[in-house]
Amino acid sequence: MNILLLSPGYPGEMPSFTRGLADVGAHVYGVGDQHPGALPESVRERLAGYLQVRSLWDEAAVVEAVRRWPEARRIDKVECLWEPGMLLAARLREGLGVDGLGVAQTLPFRDKERMKQVLDAAGLRTPKHVRCNTTAECWDAAEQIGFPIIIKPIAGAGSADTYRVDSADELRAVLPRLGHVPEVSVEEFVDGSEFTFDTVCIEGQVAYFNVAWYRPRPLVARSNEWVSPQVIALRNVDQPALAGGVKLGHDVIRALGFRSGFTHMEWYLKADGEVVFGEIGARPPGAHQVDQMNYACDFDVFREWGRAVAWGRFDVDIERKYNVSTIYKRAVGQGRIQRIVGLDRIRKLYGEHIVWDNLLPIGAPRRNWRNTLVSDGFLMLRHPELQSLVSISDDIGENLQIFAG
Repeated sequence: MNILLLSPGYPGEMPSFTRGLADVGAHVYGVGDQHPGALPESVRERLAGYLQVRSLWDEAAVVEAVRRWPEARRIDKVECLWEPGMLLAARLREGLGVDGLGVAQTLPFRDKERMKQVLDAAGLRTPKHVRCNTTAECWDAAEQIGFPIIIKPIAGAGSADTYRVDSADELRAVLPRLGHVPEVSVEEFVDGSEFTFDTVCIEGQVAYFNVAWYRPRPLVARSNEWVSPQVIALRNVDQPALAGGVKLGHDVIRALGFRSGFTHMEWYLKADGEVVFGEIGARPPGAHQVDQMNYACDFDVFREWGRAVAWGRFDVDIERKYNVSTIYKRAVGQGRIQRIVGLDRIRKLYGEHIVWDNLLPIGAPRRNWRNTLVSDGFLMLRHPELQSLVSISDDIGENLQIFAG
């Protein structure tokens, strides 16, 4: 099986997916705008070929360059796990005449308004929503839906450029911040807890799924620098409280016609038990949430994803052993990391449960917390009992502090 993988070396988790494909015997051909010498060594040694293009975002030029590449005659499938490259992957499939999602099938995964229209037609519960291209249309949508509302980019990923708006005064303040966004979706604000439904699918059938719990909701975490966001991959995915979201996830995948690979869906659970769709991407979650799945079940999800897309198989028995929490930390102050307070106590108390210490080292420059959930690093830990894990996670969130200057 010869698979063309877009951007095999970037962003950070892509090398693990390259490895996953190679580990199951696929021949991996990379296309990217990185110089071959800039690719991680773990990627270079696993690629059967690599085509460097000037820019991945000039889709027509990339499709033409790949069509002229001699190796392209061998390609059986095209894969992309990075949100901005989804449509390019679809155009390459059509240009090369290979199997997989085409442009028409991919668009609902990239266009949040079209996505919800498809699901509305299938009778699934989505927030009230309106596509808007102008300030006047945003005002009309707000009046139609009623405050509070959410404004988000039509083609965005995650919670970037996403705002909760509670009043006309707040809308007046927010709209200028969205001047660089060509299209937005104005939506009903759904008050509830937020979860994920992440899958590896084989020809439309869910071979594996993960449910993660956001603490707090991403919109809250994105709006408040002092928050230490948590994502918890849940061990007990069969609990009654999650049943509606799991069913919704299966229904969404069916309605959108997704076939093989990773999906990442977000959904809301309201206080009255109602389940509401959020959004879905034809890709894995970011911020090392796939690694959480590995630690939750003690198998290599990257490899089994590779097996699913290359050979149509998922060859492990799924045993959910742990809840897995990632606590993302943000430094106080600007500049370089100067000191970390509370880490020694946390290691002493919880060391047996910590599976990954990814905190930035002393002297490293602080990251822009608005641009990455990973922020200034994280601790990942696991525990078979959810309440114990939540208590440890809250201790870390409240009492581990990083200072920059």
